[in-house]
Amino acid sequence: MPGTPTIVQRHKIVAFYGVTTTTTSGGAATSTTTFHRMKKFTQLAKSQNPIEYSRQYVDEPFGVTDVMGYNPSIAYAFDKHRDLPVQEDIIKITNDELLGDDAVRPIIIVDTETNEAYKRDFAVIPNSEGDNINVYTYSGNFKCKGELIKGTAATSDDYQTVTFTEAVD
Repeated sequence: MPGTPTIVQRHKIVAFYGVTTTTTSGGAATSTTTFHRMKKFTQLAKSQNPIEYSRQYVDEPFGVTDVMGYNPSIAYAFDKHRDLPVQEDIIKITNDELLGDDAVRPIIIVDTETNEAYKRDFAVIPNSEGDNINVYTYSGNFKCKGELIKGTAATSDDYQTVTFTEAVD
């Protein structure tokens, strides 16, 4: 018999953004991606944006719609803070007007109660900045740039960073 349903609080589903750092040693460059918690965001709202195929057959009095795919996006907004690697990376993409693959980052959405996780690459699409009189703000969208990967997340620092393990089908 199933347990009593419990509501999931918003702060229990958190996002982690891949920040890549490159170090050089002996002429060889090594890149490492760390998935940092997306802190101090005032908005992280996901839209599925289904791709629909609608039609009406001549022998039926109703229309039919099928979902043919998805084009998810995540609307973001944040108050600018110093010393937060995720915000610093998005601000760099915005200020340097990075293009193409230079503006693509992986994001992992994690349910911190179950460790269920979903990872996908997104293009960082800046929209506006500085539109608040009290604090400096940034906003935009993360738009789908790759396949959804299901998996689990693990943390050793109370969900400040995570590692992702892809699920085996």
